Amino acid sequence: MGSTRPDRRRFLKGGAALASGLTVGAVEPALGQLPEPSTFIKGSDEMVAYGERSRFVTSVRIAHPPDNRPSPDEFGLVFHVASPLQDSVGMITPSSLHFVGTTRGSFVPEIDPREHRLMIHGLVDRPLTFTMEDLRRLPSVTRPHFIECAGNRSSPRHTTVQETHGMTSCAEWTGVLLSTLLKETGVKDAGKWIVAEGVEEVKGASSIPMEKAMDDCLVAYGMNGEAVRPQNGFPLRLLVPGFEGIFNSKYLRRVKVVDRYYMTYNDYGHLNREPERAALGYQIGPKSVITFPSAGQQLPGRGFYEISGLAWSGGGAVGKVEVSTDGGRRWMDAEIQGTAHRMAHTRFRYQWNWDGQQTELLSRCTDELGQVQPTRAQVAEFFNAPGVPGQDNSIQPWRIASDGSVHNAIT
Repeated sequence: MGSTRPDRRRFLKGGAALASGLTVGAVEPALGQLPEPSTFIKGSDEMVAYGERSRFVTSVRIAHPPDNRPSPDEFGLVFHVASPLQDSVGMITPSSLHFVGTTRGSFVPEIDPREHRLMIHGLVDRPLTFTMEDLRRLPSVTRPHFIECAGNRSSPRHTTVQETHGMTSCAEWTGVLLSTLLKETGVKDAGKWIVAEGVEEVKGASSIPMEKAMDDCLVAYGMNGEAVRPQNGFPLRLLVPGFEGIFNSKYLRRVKVVDRYYMTYNDYGHLNREPERAALGYQIGPKSVITFPSAGQQLPGRGFYEISGLAWSGGGAVGKVEVSTDGGRRWMDAEIQGTAHRMAHTRFRYQWNWDGQQTELLSRCTDELGQVQPTRAQVAEFFNAPGVPGQDNSIQPWRIASDGSVHNAIT
């Protein structure tokens, strides 16, 4: 058997190459003692009970789009809130920084989980009502999945990656497969669709094909190792992996099995299309974005940098990510970090030596189905066709100026 120990000579050689690529003066020589912390954090009951992040970490969500209505507004309604992707590491979004999508605005309902019920009825043999305790007793699964608002797209007005792509996040969700619950009720042959409804003021609902409901939909009560956060659907939300975010119903209380597609309140964005075509066009296409370097950031000088970003697709796992450092003339394979999970964010990296000249960075994703992330021109052409979904998964360009400043290159 071959040795699994790292090749020391190759490691040292790679380290020398890395050091030579750094900007002169970017790394200080190792002389004398390293500085000691000037202060220490005093323990408190609050820190013991739940903990908090360092005061030096300041990543926050923002109202989206930033030039639209405030969130919350003067009445306390919360609208779109975007995640700070530019500060993300790995592929999981912290629960406290997960994006919030509420197109119509919402007061977050305060639900006692002991009183909450999930009813499944309609074209079934045995209509059932589940308590939270009932659901926790059933076989559970834990899976990472992204959620993305269909309006998550770039424009020349956006100045950071949080503004262009912050309406997507990826969490590790825990719950019961919807198929488990549907099988318990006994779906009748005529039951070809479901309508999922949450506890919201407008009683938003979503129509989902039975094939999808029986495939991988998840009734989630856990998020990143704890209960789902209130803004993300506590105590129960529906996960519809790969579909537009609006169909991942929060505060889930009712699932009705029906015989056809129902045009519900959530379908306001699809009213100009045939019902079946609209319902089957909800899948998010392959997408990627470079989070470093990205618009609003500053490179201190020429030399070595690790380009990093996120890729995802509603069509399954990310198969490949390519990066271009010259405006799309040449494409190189990026390194996929860790496992590329189905319908989940995937972190990619590419090692780059910047020569200090103005250039343009791009990334493109190919998913396991072979679907390739399109250019902006291709998406524009697609939009002009009748009956197409209003999603924009086009390639996002970032322009690196000669002074190291990074800008949105969409004009």
